[in-house]
Amino acid sequence: MTYAPLADRLWTNDRASALLRNGALAVLGSLLIAVAAQINVPMQPVPMTLQTLAVLAVGAAFGWRLGAATVALYVLEGAVGLPVFAEMKAGLAVLFGPTGGYLLGFILAAGVVGYLAQRGFDRSMPKMLLAMLAGAVALYVPGLIWLSGYVGGAGSAVTFGLAPFWIGDIVKAVIAALAFPTVWKLLGDKR
Repeated sequence: MTYAPLADRLWTNDRASALLRNGALAVLGSLLIAVAAQINVPMQPVPMTLQTLAVLAVGAAFGWRLGAATVALYVLEGAVGLPVFAEMKAGLAVLFGPTGGYLLGFILAAGVVGYLAQRGFDRSMPKMLLAMLAGAVALYVPGLIWLSGYVGGAGSAVTFGLAPFWIGDIVKAVIAALAFPTVWKLLGDKR
């Protein structure tokens, strides 16, 4: 069974205004991700930010199609030179640098979490926790594969690109697992 994403509950989607609504949501979602990317703990070669929480939350709130499209817009904004990436960075050099795999993984992760949310995972705390962790895995796989080319192999990629972040990712997953079902409960979950 497929459920409407949270964005549809908050902003009704009718055919006449679908393009305007989806465009506005994509721009607002990419802005949210850009702001979250600036809230960081500097680390090398990858900073720890709230960006991943925003990416996964956008996927959950918007559903898999609009969520992935919104994150793709964010990546495109950064690729063309808007300073939206962590530490106000931008450009193709960032996209093809050590963090490039994570940036591309963001698109996949938003799609995964959005897909699961549209199957009702965002209405249950345990299921939302699983959805967020699945999104983190979807993000880390391309991120670590890409990073391994910059840091001397898979072991070093895990050491620098996963180990310092997993506790923070669990905390972010718990935040979303508490927030989304609570919002649905407050709104009245009309399946």
